[in-house]
Amino acid sequence: MKVVLFCGGLGMRLREFSDNIPKPLVNIGYRPIIWHLMKYYAHFGHKDFILCLGYKGDAFKKFFLEYNECISNDFTLSEGGSKLELGNSDISDWRITFIDTGLHSNIGQRLVRIRKYLQGEEMFLANYSDGLTDMDLNKQLEHFNSHNKIASFLSVKPNITFHTVSMKNDTLVGEMKPFKLSDIRVNGGFFILRNDIFEFINEGEELVQEPFYRLIEKEQLIAYEYNGFWGGMDTFKDKQMFDELYEKGNPPWQIWSSEMKEQICMPNGHAKRKG
Repeated sequence: MKVVLFCGGLGMRLREFSDNIPKPLVNIGYRPIIWHLMKYYAHFGHKDFILCLGYKGDAFKKFFLEYNECISNDFTLSEGGSKLELGNSDISDWRITFIDTGLHSNIGQRLVRIRKYLQGEEMFLANYSDGLTDMDLNKQLEHFNSHNKIASFLSVKPNITFHTVSMKNDTLVGEMKPFKLSDIRVNGGFFILRNDIFEFINEGEELVQEPFYRLIEKEQLIAYEYNGFWGGMDTFKDKQMFDELYEKGNPPWQIWSSEMKEQICMPNGHAKRKG
């Protein structure tokens, strides 16, 4: 199944980094958040990616064109440096299509502009490219298929420290409680979409506004509730949260770590399977 990654936005809320690089290329450890996300999808067998580029799109092309799998993997050097044996391979079996979808396009426009690359696909996955989770993607897919609707998104409780407030009147507070204890949920950005979605998007529309409202009216939009780990990188504080989890070891989103397979990395940085 193809995976559409929206990675052309300006990332204005993470200006500490996005003035120089696009937000999905901000590192967590040795690799950018979009790499961690792609590893997540690849873990479930979805390795055909379409990158919807915009702001600093050349940075994504450069990152993957110059990609060296040896940088973030343990390896053994032998034969006088002519061979590098990796503990695992990152992207050797990925297929990545890079498409310029416009500097100022919204998500809906970016999706429409790559429609031809989804011809013949009954359904596909899509993502904002700035969030990570340890959710079992197969369970979301099972939930989606069992309901036979056009669109699904991951419904989560955001990891924020704000309190919700209910008022008795325009001045007097009735109740305060931590956000995580409220019933409020948000769109976590992990989408499953049928090709029919394009019939609901008009020119210039944002995906989760007018098109999703139409889906709601037709009872064609569902949400998959998940209460495990989910985090989005919107602010510098979010970046710190991801870094801290990574530095502790075994970050929750790296569900692929226990299934690494040994591979051989050749001097040009490309990998092939051992044997």
